[in-house]
Amino acid sequence: MSEKHTGSCHCGAVRFVVHADLSSGVSRCNCSICLKLGSVGRVVKPDAFELLTARDALGAYAWRTEKTHRYFCKRCGVFVFGDGNVPELGGEFVSFNVNCIDDVDPNALAIVHWDGRHDNWQAGPRDRPWPL
Repeated sequence: MSEKHTGSCHCGAVRFVVHADLSSGVSRCNCSICLKLGSVGRVVKPDAFELLTARDALGAYAWRTEKTHRYFCKRCGVFVFGDGNVPELGGEFVSFNVNCIDDVDPNALAIVHWDGRHDNWQAGPRDRPWPL
């Protein structure tokens, strides 16, 4: 069941609201940027995510084909969310950093793993990390 969650970066300069069902799990990816960010993610459709902060509080980063973008707080540097359009993820999406949700401990949630390091999206999620 989808629930309303509020989230923020470390300093509180970036705030958002997201409607998501976290009971079905969250994900980790082994691609180079996800590993370095250490984020725990959840993908939602864009209409389930609302940025409460002006976009000028955000820094942005795009890589590779620039199909996806990552947004972080310009003040404290915390990665907050990303967006893009990836057919393997169902088209347009927002992926928020569950570590930024104010009322949730991501360590208490089921975590699935994606093999982004090898662009192996068609394999889908699995319940343990992929071999490197």
